[in-house]
Parts: sequence; structure tokens; C-alpha cells
Amino acid sequence: MADRIHSPKDLGFPSDFLWGAATASYQIEGGATEDGRGVSIWDTFSHTPGKVKNGDTGDVACDHYHRWREDIALMRELGLDAYRLSIAWPRIIPQGRGQINEAGLDFYEKLIDGLLEAGIKPFVTLYHWDLPQALQDEGGWANRNTAYAFAEFAEVVAKALGDRVSAWMTLNEPWVVAACGNLFGEHAPGYRDLGITMKVAHNLMLGHGLALPRMRKHCPNAQIGIALSVSPAQPLTDKPEDVMAAMLNDAFGNRLFLDPLQHGTYPAELVANFPEGVELPVQDGDMELISAPIDFLGINYYQRTLVSYSESNPLTKSERILPEGEYTNFHWEVYPEGLRQMLERLHRDYTFPAYYVTENGASFVDRLEEDGAVHDARRLAYLQGHFAAAAQAVQSGVPLKGYFVWSLLDNFEWGQGYSQRFGLVYVDYPTQRRFKKDSALWYQRFLAARSGQPVEDAAPVA
Repeated sequence: MADRIHSPKDLGFPSDFLWGAATASYQIEGGATEDGRGVSIWDTFSHTPGKVKNGDTGDVACDHYHRWREDIALMRELGLDAYRLSIAWPRIIPQGRGQINEAGLDFYEKLIDGLLEAGIKPFVTLYHWDLPQALQDEGGWANRNTAYAFAEFAEVVAKALGDRVSAWMTLNEPWVVAACGNLFGEHAPGYRDLGITMKVAHNLMLGHGLALPRMRKHCPNAQIGIALSVSPAQPLTDKPEDVMAAMLNDAFGNRLFLDPLQHGTYPAELVANFPEGVELPVQDGDMELISAPIDFLGINYYQRTLVSYSESNPLTKSERILPEGEYTNFHWEVYPEGLRQMLERLHRDYTFPAYYVTENGASFVDRLEEDGAVHDARRLAYLQGHFAAAAQAVQSGVPLKGYFVWSLLDNFEWGQGYSQRFGLVYVDYPTQRRFKKDSALWYQRFLAARSGQPVEDAAPVA
């Protein structure tokens, strides 16, 4: 495929399609105790023995807090149109509510200004999982008050940056926040409780709904959306029980957040399977807030979900099946077709005005050669396959407006620490030097081809 794909035009993307890369605050910033930043749940979780692989933490990560100018220079070299970043809530409001940390706001103001000066459009996510620990001590997202605290945080940031940021996301992957953090115990805060999970799910969406009008007040001309993790749920066979399992899996993994956003309801078939005592704590007026119009839906796609019927999971009555095929180092199936399927299904079943692929990428085993090269042929092929799938969706009529590769840099991969490398750019953590992988060099040429200008493979950034 590499011989056939040289530019976005080769795939049929429109000339105004936005190409970018994405990161998240806790995964790259470091500077965990600097300039008044408060403690987040991920600081607490990663410093708890046995929670994160190899005992890794985000204390330093990619040191982006100090190296942001260097990282913007990398983005500019790559030719990115846009960059998706997130704001660290405890860097802005260390206790979650109340006193504002001006030094934290100043960091993001400089970062945004630097991006704009480089001709790169910032797409800003307000919540990418680093909840202030002070709010977790009061129950975290299971406490309804956290939704109101989030709305206050959103207003502070929108007021400070709204004159420069024209594209926002309230939340990143509320399903992962709810399920991985509160049902499976794999992420902060590390609980395993379905009742808490559903409280968290609803209060996250309430926070989104409460934040929207406050953000629109300060950013009346901005695009505001949300980024959801999505995965096409497919039955292993056409047996009725497998079809039902796929339907319930879709209701839990996708529609739990899609339906309230658009329809103001939760999937009835999922709610009917809740054990006694488990509920979504909806109060009067909540669903109207949650279903207020958004300007775009961001989708984070990594793999499909193939399932068969199983009584062992009473909520979704499903068991995940791993078919033969290619897998990433994270043991995620490489399945580009699922991206096209998901985009076309969303466009068919919902009426969101626009879509962005806000995350897509792959972790593979990367090796830094003595000459600074990183030959990641599998990631390069992965991206080309998924770009082609997205192009097919565009050609079928899906209003897809942009694509953010995950991730710009190798970084702290949550519960897996630094054992998984998703980056276009290799980070040598002991020295913090950055090296463009072959996938980054290809992406650079791919984007440069739009202007017809040749690109020389630049040397690694020292």
C-alpha cells in the first residue's frame, strides 16, 4: 500500500480536511509538582504499588511541560494542521474547585500561542482523566457535585483561552473513565463496582451538559464536541443469542453515551439488565442538558468487538472473541474496516453535524537504531489502512472533517506505564530526546504532498 498512497488526494480526501496528532496532559507533561499543580487521581494511582506496570508514573513523562517549544517545532516539521491536547484540571484548579492557579493557566496560554504562531490549530480536551484527588476524596465522579465542579473548571478555561481556541471537547472517552476506572479496576481510581460505574457514567454526561452553556457563553463561535471511544460490536455467528449479545455489548460500549447525547435517553435493553440496586441516577432536567446540540462528535477507534453469547457476563451476556489475524503489541486486533463501519453506522443512526477521528493509532515494539532511525513498518501500514478506511467513509457521505493520529509522542500509557509505544515520535526517556519514526517521516511526506513541495527527512530533534 505504501507504493500507492502518497498524499491525501490519492485517497480522495477534500483539500480542507484537517490532519493532526493527539496527546493528553498526564501522559506527556510531567512537571507533576511544579508551579502549584495539585495532585490528580493518576498521581495517586500510579504511586500506589502494583497499580501500574513496572511502577511507572507520570511524574516526568515526556517532560512536555518544559519541552513544549521543541514539541511544537516537531509538529511544524511534520506539517500538522491541528494538534489535540488536554488541560490538566489540577494544574488549573489544584483542589478541583475554588482557587485558580494562574501559573497553570499561563502554561496553557503560552502553549496555545505557540501553536497558533506555528500555524497549528489547537483542539482542546477539557477532561482526559486527571481528576483532582481532592474531588475523588469526596466521591469523585460518583458524586453529583463533581459534575458542577467540572462545569466551573470548563468556564475558567473557556474564559481564559476562548479568544484563541475555536475547537473544544468536554470529555475524552467517558466509557473508559467509567468502566476501566470503576468496573474493571485497571485505571484510576481502581474500583470494581457496577453501581459506582453507572453513577460515574451519568455524572460525566451531566458534567458535559452543564459545561456546554458556560463554554458557549465565552466561546460563542467555537466548535464544541466530545470524544467517545467507539467499537463496532459484531456477533460471532448469526445465531439469535450471539446477535443479542452483540446488541447488548453495543448498548454498553457505544450507546450508553451516544443515545443520551442525541436522544436524551439511555439504552432501555441495557438498563433492563441492571442488577437490583444499580441505576443511572437521573434527575429532572438532566437529560435535556446532556442532549443539547453539539457541533461535532469525536471518535476514538482502535479495534472491533467480536462477541459470542455468555451467561458469565449478566450485563451484556457476551464473551469477547479474539479471531485469527494481526494484533498490536497491546493485543488489539488490527481491523481498519471497523473504522469505516463505525463511521457509516454513526452517520446512519445519528444526526451529529460533523465527525473527527480524534484518536487512532497502534502500539508496536519499536527499536531505536544507532543512527537514530526507528523502522516501524507495521505502524506505517496500520495508518495507511485506517486512512483508506476513513476515506471510504468520506466518499460514502460521512461528514468526517479531520483525523488525529494517536499519538504524537511515545508516552505514559496509563496502567501499562511506558511499556507501550504509540508515538509517531520515539521518546528516549532517559535523555528525553525525540526521534521521528519511519511512520512520522511518511506522514510528513504525505501531508507535504498537498502543496507539491518535496520534504527532506529531517534529523532527530536533539
